[in-house]
Amino acid sequence: MSSKVDVDNFLAQKTIAVVGVSRGGKKFGNAVLKDLKEKGYRTFPINPHAESIEGERCYPNLTALPERPDGVITIVPPATTEEVVKQAHAAGIKRVWMQQGSESEAAIRYCRDNGMTVIDGECILMFAEPTAFYHRFHRWVWKLLGKLPTE
Repeated sequence: MSSKVDVDNFLAQKTIAVVGVSRGGKKFGNAVLKDLKEKGYRTFPINPHAESIEGERCYPNLTALPERPDGVITIVPPATTEEVVKQAHAAGIKRVWMQQGSESEAAIRYCRDNGMTVIDGECILMFAEPTAFYHRFHRWVWKLLGKLPTE
């Protein structure tokens, strides 16, 4: 389970790469990208098959970015996340948020073995403030069930 400190530290960063945005704009990665931009984060959309997404330049991978982001969010299949964390490490990115469904034990282990902070099993939209009603409610339910990150 991820710690509250790790979640808070990740969200304190202001430049985040979002791996898993789609060209069509209808996938969850696009919702995360839009939400973070609206909250004042500088974002870098990553998709190897698009030149621009949501009106901004898109990059094929983390190594193609013009600067190193403070963190990366993966919203891709687990096997792809395993490659993304290796790119992140090579690029000097120290924080990885594996959106629910994108994590794998191998990717988590790789991050930990290489001194990277990893958050897994959590939805970033439940924590990036201000949160929408649905996500605040979801966070409240998780708190009741004891599923929220703790210190």
